Amino acid sequence: MEETNRKIVGHLLRDGRASYAEIGESVGLSAPAVKRRVDRMLARGEISGFTVQVSPEQLGWRIVAYVEIFCRGNISPAALERDFGPIPEVVRVDTVTGEADALVQIMADSMADVERIVESFRVRARVDKTRTAIVMSRVIDRPVRSG
Repeated sequence: MEETNRKIVGHLLRDGRASYAEIGESVGLSAPAVKRRVDRMLARGEISGFTVQVSPEQLGWRIVAYVEIFCRGNISPAALERDFGPIPEVVRVDTVTGEADALVQIMADSMADVERIVESFRVRARVDKTRTAIVMSRVIDRPVRSG
């Protein structure tokens, strides 16, 4: 990626609501030139979209936890999506390497909610065991391209 485009992306990562004029001022281009570059990066798939970041604490989600899921036998990504998708507190499910079959990120209001959610995982037919890590503080939180 060309250096000016890298600077534009960096600015958008820091402030996705910045105007093209603000970005242009910081990278030495006019607003229309920044818009053309952003449009080209979108067309090439270098930027996949714009999103909002929420403050979980402000929404009442005081606890973030990662739950490793260990299943009996093999489990497909489709089965994970079917089993965990309907649970509203589940915000992300990834298949992973290593001993665990999946890593599930949850957000909850309280430790009692974490316990309730994790117990709901354990009663699923294919889940053999879980291991949970509670997030103490968020140090770096960068938006990433999904997919």
